[in-house]
Amino acid sequence: MKQSVRVALVGDYRASAVAHQAIPPAVQLAATSLSLNVTADWIATPEIDLPRLHDYDAVWVVPGSPFLNDAGVFDVIRWARESGKPFLGSCAGFQYAVVEYARNVLGWEDAGHAETDPDARWVIAPLACSLVEQRGEVTFEPGSRIAQAYGALQSNEGYHCNFGVNAEFSEALATRNLRITSWDLEGDVRGVELTDHPFFVATLFQSERAALQNRLSPLVVAWLQAAQ
Repeated sequence: MKQSVRVALVGDYRASAVAHQAIPPAVQLAATSLSLNVTADWIATPEIDLPRLHDYDAVWVVPGSPFLNDAGVFDVIRWARESGKPFLGSCAGFQYAVVEYARNVLGWEDAGHAETDPDARWVIAPLACSLVEQRGEVTFEPGSRIAQAYGALQSNEGYHCNFGVNAEFSEALATRNLRITSWDLEGDVRGVELTDHPFFVATLFQSERAALQNRLSPLVVAWLQAAQ
């Protein structure tokens, strides 16, 4: 009998978003590869209820900022980080995970996202060049969870974003248990993970897009493995 796993997809679904089109098949392909029965529930951000999330085996904060309920998304990320719940963040999920960490672990109370908080300290800032519907090479730190998931130290990945980690803060971000483990060819941050968490991985790139070519997303596979 196949093991059953229940996962929460947190974000505001838009049928026109390429990443949102890719996520359901990405989960299904990964589930099939692991011989799992996976129930994936999409939870719109106005409907976030933290006690309800306790029933899920893993959480994915999906692309699509600004969210309709930013505060709820930050609460979900903090809860997943503090509780040890397997967490995946892509694109906006990555951006919000970085801001949440800066605020609640590093104590940067004024940390914010340039898209939604123009008066904050921009931990997430406008990119010098837009990555909307762009692809690029990313490199992974040897031994990192991302590298282990891919079984490689490099990949070509797709994006849909105009914001990323502010280079002025990247070094300071990685002073505790947050580890920067993926970069683009110019050295800009493209992925992070926590060193003391069962599975907490977030990337600016959208690995789920592989499913649109009927290919596995290594990170979705690794996330479901953690959910097991």
